[in-house]
Amino acid sequence: MACRRCGRPLDRPGDYCLSCDTANADAVVLAVEPDRATLTMLYEERVLGVTEIPTTPETESTLSTVQVRNFAGRIADEIRRKRPDSVYVTGDRTVIQALRKQIHYPVYRVPESEPVETVLKRRGEAELDVIDAPPREKIGGSHSTVIGGRDGQRAIETIAGHPNVKKVVPGPIDAGGSGSRTGTRAKVSRSDENGNLRLVLRDGSSVQENRVVTTARDRETGERVREDLNEALIEADLQES
Repeated sequence: MACRRCGRPLDRPGDYCLSCDTANADAVVLAVEPDRATLTMLYEERVLGVTEIPTTPETESTLSTVQVRNFAGRIADEIRRKRPDSVYVTGDRTVIQALRKQIHYPVYRVPESEPVETVLKRRGEAELDVIDAPPREKIGGSHSTVIGGRDGQRAIETIAGHPNVKKVVPGPIDAGGSGSRTGTRAKVSRSDENGNLRLVLRDGSSVQENRVVTTARDRETGERVREDLNEALIEADLQES
């Protein structure tokens, strides 16, 4: 493949051209399986090429942790070669969770069935605005207390860290419920007609609804953000899959 601007040969499909400072891929679709990762590079509505990164899964706990970290690192290195605007992911949550810590591009979940086709279909739509601000700067409101201790705060920051979230406003705490489940659980409720959401935190008998203001335009795009946020909570072990 050659650079779309200067025509110089690129080592791999969609690589950023260092000769003329040109991005040749604006999106990467990543599908993670236990023994391999498949990266599909896109520019606008075209597929530029596919790269596969193999791995050998480990069954022993310590070795598996190292294998996952190294696997995610190799994927991250490949993505950095592209410098894309966004990354779309599907597949193994453990690897994707490790990957999120190593790259600084917006990461969105897509369905496991036909992920590339899903992203290409969305390409014709107007992209949602991205809010590039630290999670803590997006959290505010008249109620500052969050239930669930560290896990509750982690849930709030996980939601606030999403690129399509403008603000998270903690709500009042209802301590009059009845709950037998231990530990903090978090779930994002269905979108309203303006694309905004609610993060529901449960800790024992306490419940807290937190308003989530997004860049979604309507209920449909709000549902897309909701699905991605719930996936992020699952990856953070704050929600059951």
